[in-house]
Amino acid sequence: MTLTHPTNAAQDFVDRAPAHEEHWVDPVTGAHGYLVVHTLVCDIATGGTRMRAGCTRDEVADLARGMATKTAAFGLPVGGAKGGIDFDPKDPRAFGVLTRFFERMRPWLDGHWVTAEDLGVTQQLIDGAFEEIGLSQSFHAAITRSPDPAATLERVHAGLGVMTDGLPLGDIIGGYGVAQACLGVAEGFGWSVEETEVTIQGIGTMGGGAAWYLQEAGAKVTAVADARGTLFDPAGLDVHALLELRDGYGEIDRSQVPARVQQLDRDAILGITADIFVPAAVSYAIREDNVEGVAARVVVEAANAASTWAAEDTLVAKGIPVVPDFIANTGAAAWAWWLLQGQVGTDPEDSFRRLSTEMRSKVAVLAEHWLAERIPMRQTAFNLASTNLRLLDGAQIVIP
Repeated sequence: MTLTHPTNAAQDFVDRAPAHEEHWVDPVTGAHGYLVVHTLVCDIATGGTRMRAGCTRDEVADLARGMATKTAAFGLPVGGAKGGIDFDPKDPRAFGVLTRFFERMRPWLDGHWVTAEDLGVTQQLIDGAFEEIGLSQSFHAAITRSPDPAATLERVHAGLGVMTDGLPLGDIIGGYGVAQACLGVAEGFGWSVEETEVTIQGIGTMGGGAAWYLQEAGAKVTAVADARGTLFDPAGLDVHALLELRDGYGEIDRSQVPARVQQLDRDAILGITADIFVPAAVSYAIREDNVEGVAARVVVEAANAASTWAAEDTLVAKGIPVVPDFIANTGAAAWAWWLLQGQVGTDPEDSFRRLSTEMRSKVAVLAEHWLAERIPMRQTAFNLASTNLRLLDGAQIVIP
């Protein structure tokens, strides 16, 4: 893999004004919703829709920029966008809010914006809302560009319907990608996988999937944290058993946790010594006011914008490299686009193999530049994304 090194590769993404923005106010609940399209490549952009109380325009814009960087880093012929709604996803009115938001954004969903699940919004809810507004599937804007949309929709449905380990492949592929990023770190730093200790903040779709596949690979997951607190066992947690104890909100039933597992407060996860810390919950989990407590040797960002840049600067100064979110958590977005383009199909092993190869090769480059020259991993990743964005200029999207 060859990288060019622009004077400021981040400028392609950070300083660029969004291509388009929408601000919506729900006429029923008063909730505010935002769509930020950061970049359009081939006149289309992709990015999930999130819902949480307190979601802001700036948060959505930051995440849209991150999505643009992700698609460029993986060489996908699509720009980056994000949707966000300031509303409690546990409120019984949440589905109605989501549906009305999509109805307002329909012109973009019809032709330019491919969306998917994100924080507080499952893919099942998105599919239900799309059905309510009369659109076939959340990949609609891309599928309609196919010469045979009906056949493409059938192929996409077949891919999305693939089950593995008892779950839809689309629900776990992102966590699998994060696990591969962690394994790529171990490989790049010359660590034995069996001796690599990992702590994970958040055990939802991304964090839970990462924990599952890390344990499958033989790594030792010593601590996980959910909204109720941190569970810690220095000998290694039984991840598979703990994940079975999650409720509908991704929280573990403490009454069934083995006695040997220490139950600590939620923020304790930061200070537990480990080789790799995976923040897989909320954005900005690592901030200026808590960064000094991070006790891991490497941070792998599974959550979008898991660290503030100032906090990351502090980590790097302390010799703790950070695999940025737009590398580590791009598995689901990349897989969806490969599925749309017919590059993977209904054999999950093909999807796992491709994502493992792509993810590990990228993390290997980040580790190489860090170990040889102490170049921050984010800078190397921005160089890769910037190079790819230039190569994509004028590209044509091909969806069979």
